[in-house]
Amino acid sequence: MSLRVGLTGGIGSGKSTVAARLVERGAELIDTDAIARSLTLPGGAAIEPIREAFGADFIDAGGGLDRTRMREAAFADVEARRRLEAILHPRIGLEVERRVAASTAPLTVLDIPLLVESGRWRGRVDRVWVVDCAEEAQLARVMARSGWAESAVRAVMAQQASRAARRAAADAVIDNEGITLDTLRQEVDALWQLTLAPTG
Repeated sequence: MSLRVGLTGGIGSGKSTVAARLVERGAELIDTDAIARSLTLPGGAAIEPIREAFGADFIDAGGGLDRTRMREAAFADVEARRRLEAILHPRIGLEVERRVAASTAPLTVLDIPLLVESGRWRGRVDRVWVVDCAEEAQLARVMARSGWAESAVRAVMAQQASRAARRAAADAVIDNEGITLDTLRQEVDALWQLTLAPTG
């Protein structure tokens, strides 16, 4: 049976880079954000429940979720975010379980940005790996790649678990601060070997 690893980290931590390296090593990647996006595309399974819960204004002209409007609503109103999560999370969970069951890789990596915050994923994975760096590094990376203002990045970070809380929940911490891409890959490779060596 494939070993299930929950991979998480704050925005801008480098989680996607780590996930890509794990795929190169032979892992099966299940990206919960990508599943959420597919559910909210035109014709997606979450579109009609979202229309019913939030109204037609939250569906764009193409029939998909108006992401900008929903992001603003979810950040401004905790209750709105909970309503959205109540629609998406059960559907994401079912799709994750389907893909986990189908995986034949030695390691199945569940990319879960809010693993620590949700509390419901810990029991579904065998290990938790956290990609970690300082908050200032997160800020710089996200602002550079997205063009977001610092206030917008900090607003996202404020919704996420603290760095200390993520580290406390980790079975392994992947340090991604002040290192080269090659060094990060070597760190991931070492963790891969350490994790799979006992089972060959």
